Amino acid sequence: MLVADEGFRGTAVLVATQGIEAEESSDGVDLHVTAGESWDGLVARAVDQGWSGVEMLSGIPGLAGAAPVQNIGAYGAEIASVITGVRAFDRLSSEVVDFEPEECRFGYRTSVFKQERDRYVVLSVDLHLDLDPSSSPVEYDELARQLRVEIVSRVPLADARRAVLELRRGKGMVLDEADHDTWSAGSFFTNPIISPDVAAALPPDAPRFPQSDGTVKTSAAWLIDHAGFHKGYGTGPATLSTKHVLALTNRGGATAQDILTLARTIRDGVRATYGITLEPEPSLIGLTM
Repeated sequence: MLVADEGFRGTAVLVATQGIEAEESSDGVDLHVTAGESWDGLVARAVDQGWSGVEMLSGIPGLAGAAPVQNIGAYGAEIASVITGVRAFDRLSSEVVDFEPEECRFGYRTSVFKQERDRYVVLSVDLHLDLDPSSSPVEYDELARQLRVEIVSRVPLADARRAVLELRRGKGMVLDEADHDTWSAGSFFTNPIISPDVAAALPPDAPRFPQSDGTVKTSAAWLIDHAGFHKGYGTGPATLSTKHVLALTNRGGATAQDILTLARTIRDGVRATYGITLEPEPSLIGLTM
């Protein structure tokens, strides 16, 4: 989240519920995870236990209850692929409601819980993982190179987690109090989903990832970099990371307005260069782009 400097009129609730229930069977392991559990702590436990399916999502900060809201994803994996149910409190009806996966309206970095942000509070998440000491197929080129394996290869769970964490650290995406490149909300912009015509108008070397619905995903990082906003761009307390152009970082003393000003500059520059409007990934509280 990026919250306005003057705050907001409302109440902030810290979800601190703890507990993980696991039931193994010949079909795999079913997990019931309360919303206050550390997400990366859950991934570490899964790797240690030989539960396959979330190892590519290592190093993502935050709590388990946030995972379905954003439909967190990285290195070719998304949490939606292993979710079997979500329990939430409906603030409109004052009832606890259970969601089947198809009712969650999962999409690229979105869900019903994000689309109706002021309505639902996630209470717990149910997952189904495989009982397998090997990872899911490695489907991301950068990760395959890090592991020195071919695409769709499987590797030991611990190796997959280690490689993902190494890649994330190299991009400043694993929290470190001493490293200002990690003082961020991670990727600030989502990768744009564009029409085939817009994709065709991009330079030949622009990344293009055809989607099942006929649209095309391109790389926000490529657009930002090629629009002239390189690593470390900026002169004030808010700059791009020196490791990764998708991260807008606080170099110490940055205000929300400093971050927002930088974000607008980058958005406007990419739009002027390529005709594509980048969308923020964090939720803006009391702020608008």
